[in-house]
Formats: sequence, structure tokens, C-alpha cells
Amino acid sequence: MKTVTGENNLLITWRPAFDGAELTRVETADTQVALPETLEGLPVTSLGHHAFAPDERMAEGGQIQITCGPAGGDPDTRKLEQITLPSTLRRVGDYAFYNCANLREVRLSEPVEHWGGSVFMNCGALDTFFIQARDERAESVSYFADELPGELDVTIEYPDGTPARLIFPGYLESYEENLPAHHFDYNIQGPGYPYHHVFRSRALFLKEYDRLWPTLLGMEHDPGCALRLAWHRLRQPRELTPEADGQYRTYLRGCAQDVLAWLLENRDSRGLAWFLPWAETDKETLRRACEQARSLETAEALALLLEEQHRRFPDGTDKCFAL
Repeated sequence: MKTVTGENNLLITWRPAFDGAELTRVETADTQVALPETLEGLPVTSLGHHAFAPDERMAEGGQIQITCGPAGGDPDTRKLEQITLPSTLRRVGDYAFYNCANLREVRLSEPVEHWGGSVFMNCGALDTFFIQARDERAESVSYFADELPGELDVTIEYPDGTPARLIFPGYLESYEENLPAHHFDYNIQGPGYPYHHVFRSRALFLKEYDRLWPTLLGMEHDPGCALRLAWHRLRQPRELTPEADGQYRTYLRGCAQDVLAWLLENRDSRGLAWFLPWAETDKETLRRACEQARSLETAEALALLLEEQHRRFPDGTDKCFAL
């Protein structure tokens, strides 16, 4: 077996494909994996059926051992948490990541021209994607949104270098047996279904995404999810219309206390500095945020909050800077 150095410890079974190399099986104990761009001088263009599935099975092809140092234990792809797919990849086979229960993040570059069936079946933790888009359509997003009904956090880097970060609220599908009618009733719960199906011919249209906002607020929804959705659209406002901008800002002003608590918990001082000037927070909200900043010992955030408190309510300002 040939051994080469790389970014991870991987045992790869592979075979030549018509346009490069196909990985028919990948075994690893690493939790974060970046697949190689080439094998034996061939671009890696295909990931085979069940390639990362942790069940024992035979795979066609020769083997290459890629090493970056001592292995971290016995191979078990159920421990895999993050995967970076090669930019050369064009096809992903059926059930490629079947039963990778801890997989939570996927990074890829378009175009991946074919996604097989149930690629992420039983990947219950998967909710985060980073996509280098080929063009304005960002077609890969449509596959993930259709495949995974849970809440998704998708960051898209467009060809012009500008990003968009989108939260897709989750929904639940269920079938309930209707005995008198001798059939099953199909039910959808949660506001996420239209977000996961906002695409036209697999293309993502950000203005259509933003038009769903009033519908989301009109349904029972997770306030934390709505907060994150509005926040990321405002922070990375690609194609954001003035109308949508106003709607998102109005919502965040209305839950300013929750926004400040979230920012402080995530130690996002840059976001705090952006939010405070237009948030119009009241005195009590600022006081509570200052107390939280002190308890978290976040000096930079506390300084920003005290400065805002002095700007808006100069009389009787709490002058304690102690953490």
C-alpha cells in the first residue's frame, strides 16, 4: 500500500473515473477532514456510494494511506464532525455520509453537478454549510434545504467576493394514521417549509427569501431562530431591499434585550458596536446588559455599553467600570 503525507490521517480506497478519481471508501479517526484535491496525479471528481458510511463493507479499487502524524485511534467515521470537500468534486454518490451521526459542518466549492439520494441520511447533527458559489444561482443550497428539514446555517461566498449568511428555519413532517378513512394524513409543523422550498429551478433568490419574513412572524416560531435570521441578513445585506432592511431592523429593536444577551454570550463586540447606535435600547435594557457583561468579564463589551448608556442617558449613569 502506498503512503503519502497530507492534511489528515486517511485510508482511501479509490479507482480511476472517466474524468479523474473516485473515492469509493474513506476511513479515518479524525473529527475534521479535508479530502485531497488529487490522487496519483488525478483530480478527485467523485465520492462513491456509502463512501463515509461507518459500516464494514468491501469497496472496489486500490488503497492509499494518507498520513499527517500519529493516528488518533481506530477509524470510525461516526466521529466525523467537519468535512471539506475538494474543489474538483463533481459527483457525490447515494448515502455517501450515511450514519455519520456527529457530522455538523460541510464545506464545498461549486459546481457539484450531481448529488445522490439520501447523501446525509441519519446525519442528525448536520446544520452548517460553507459554499463557494460558482455563480449567482448558488444551486447547491437547494439540495441541502430539500434534504434536511432542520434549521440550517448556510454561508455563501459569491464570485465577486461578497458573502451572504442565511438561516433556514426548520420544520417537521409527520404522517398520522387516519383509521376511519384508511389512509395516512400528511402534516407539516413549523414555519420552515417555505424557506426550504424558496428555490426556482434550483436557483436561490434572496429577495424571495426575504419576502417570507412576514409569514414567519405570523406563525408559531422559534424567536432565537428569527433573531439569527434577521441579524445575519442585516450584517451581510446582499440584495437586501430597503423594505426588508426596515422589517428586520424593526424586529431586532423589538427584542433588543435578547439581541444584547446573545451578542454578549458570543463575545461579539464588533456586532455590539454595530447594533447599539440604531437599536434605541431603553435604560433598563442597557443596565441589564452591563450587568451581564460584568458577569462574563467582557471588558470591551462593557465599555461599549457604558459609552452608549452615557450617550443616551447622561444623568445618573452607572459609572462602575469594575468587572
